[in-house]
Amino acid sequence: MKYGFIKTALCSPQIKVADVEFNLDSTIKAIGDAYNKGAELIVFPELNLSASTLFNLFESEVLLDGVIGSIDKLLEYSKGISALIVVGAPIKHQNRIYNTAVAISNGSILGIVPQKFIGEGYNFAKCPDKNSQITLLGQTIPFGNKIIFKNKENAKFTVSAELGSDLLSPLSPSTSHALAGANIIVNLSAFCESVGSEELRLSSVKAQAEKLACAYVMCNASYGESTTDCVYGGQKIIAEKSNVLESSKIFDKDMIISDIDLDFISNERAKAFRNISHDEDYVVVEFCAESTSQKLDRKFKTLPFVPSDDKSLDNRAELILNMQAQGLKKRLEHTRSSTAVIGLSGGLDSTLAILVMERAMRISNRSLKDIIAITMPCFGTTSRTYQNTIKLAQALGVTLKKVDITKSVQRHLKDIKHAEDNYDTTFENAQARERTQVLMDIANMNNGLVVGTGDLSELALGWATYNGDHMSMYAVNCSVPKTLVRHIVNTYAKSSKGKLKAVLLDILDTPVSPELLPADGNDIAQKTEDIVGPYILHDFFLYNMLRRGYSPKKLLYVATETFKGQFDKETILKWLKTFIRRFFMQQFKRSCLPDGVKVGSVSLSPRGEFKMPSDAVSTLWLNELDQI
Repeated sequence: MKYGFIKTALCSPQIKVADVEFNLDSTIKAIGDAYNKGAELIVFPELNLSASTLFNLFESEVLLDGVIGSIDKLLEYSKGISALIVVGAPIKHQNRIYNTAVAISNGSILGIVPQKFIGEGYNFAKCPDKNSQITLLGQTIPFGNKIIFKNKENAKFTVSAELGSDLLSPLSPSTSHALAGANIIVNLSAFCESVGSEELRLSSVKAQAEKLACAYVMCNASYGESTTDCVYGGQKIIAEKSNVLESSKIFDKDMIISDIDLDFISNERAKAFRNISHDEDYVVVEFCAESTSQKLDRKFKTLPFVPSDDKSLDNRAELILNMQAQGLKKRLEHTRSSTAVIGLSGGLDSTLAILVMERAMRISNRSLKDIIAITMPCFGTTSRTYQNTIKLAQALGVTLKKVDITKSVQRHLKDIKHAEDNYDTTFENAQARERTQVLMDIANMNNGLVVGTGDLSELALGWATYNGDHMSMYAVNCSVPKTLVRHIVNTYAKSSKGKLKAVLLDILDTPVSPELLPADGNDIAQKTEDIVGPYILHDFFLYNMLRRGYSPKKLLYVATETFKGQFDKETILKWLKTFIRRFFMQQFKRSCLPDGVKVGSVSLSPRGEFKMPSDAVSTLWLNELDQI
């Protein structure tokens, strides 16, 4: 599939114990269904061609010969199917019987991977320490657990296998597989069910995928296994790092299918394994696989920074508020500041910042009067936002000061011979810098520390006045994106009461604006999203470009799929070009950011993991979009 996505299907069809013909038919039907849906990687449970609950019957030559016969028929069926198919089968090699994963593509066996750590109650032979070869059905095939299957058409499409309890071993083969270059690990398993087993498998798969910076898929044995001592639930999991793309509940026989993002895995792997050597004894076996579908089965979140359920969102909001407050508390103590000073505008960012300040003072056992909130009305200030600053300050019980900067700005514009009716960048920035000067001076007068309010989205776009609202003494919102700011304030509002709740809800309902152009009565004249674009799109671009390493073309493709019905492709393209252009042009503002706590996986701090020259050119990125 295009843009680095690999459509992956996990199948746990009904089987019958020792009935290899029935099991083969079920397997073939599942392969056909998965391939028709565009699957390039199709995975089955452990020992699915025989059933896993045969125990001593695995020693029967009749059974083993029957399995080889079913593999022969499977090879014939797979001719013309350009997908990597991994099935579970007992295989006899050098007078030992192994529990194996058999990799098949387009009529050929690519390799056979035996289990290394044998589960309790099974008498299979342990995988040899070194690879060897096995002759089967007229083919000479690599045999061992140091095999990587690599797609000829996509070098990032690399797959290795382990089986069942291999995952739970302290020295799981998947660790070596990942170090040797396997971006996808498939686990063919036959875990029986017990109370808590579903959650344990899910957490184990997520942890392994995160640790190894890989995609990890597990397909568990299902309906049809023997119920002599237990039952099998057919749990299936597709994980991409710690993100579960798709999973099934136990006793759900349906196939699951999703698109693994190998560009993202490769990007994460390059960072995680840069200083780690790997085992050189691996055999690389090439295959060809291509999807018959151009449709994405996975869904991307329109709000990647925001948890999708209320409970997780409440927990996230509480955690971020505590992180921000603890960072501010430490900075106030270290600088021995008597007060914390903030410019309160009636907007979302300053609202979140003052909520952080309020919490920092409470956990420091300090008076809320040590918070000095300053409202600085000027040309663009509306009655609504001005009144909301007063109501918010009063509801919180902080010190409120009003400094009308209108005459100061008018005098400054006159001094520099700038017409007052020329509403250009100078007109706007004169107000922003005057506000910052007022904040700094009042902080000096009160042994205070100026708390910055700008958020991560504004920093990405450079939507701040250099040495104006761009500057503070500690920036509590600097790693919180705009879409998350809104949800944190909303979560806080839901748990509030009375006047505080009312003013927070009205602030949430107010359009985002710097209020630097003259207002028309009570109507805001300058709406940020009309100028730079919707923050829901910019935060989507920001997350997927920085966190997932997406190219502009891939960003456009994924955004177009994700926002269908909300934004058309032309609109998304327009704002994506704006995002890239501004992101590169405005790096100089991020190179001298004030300190501020990192709260998530994306940060633009020059002291953190993101470093970029201020004069980097965006031509390559924009040219890629121009070619569409």
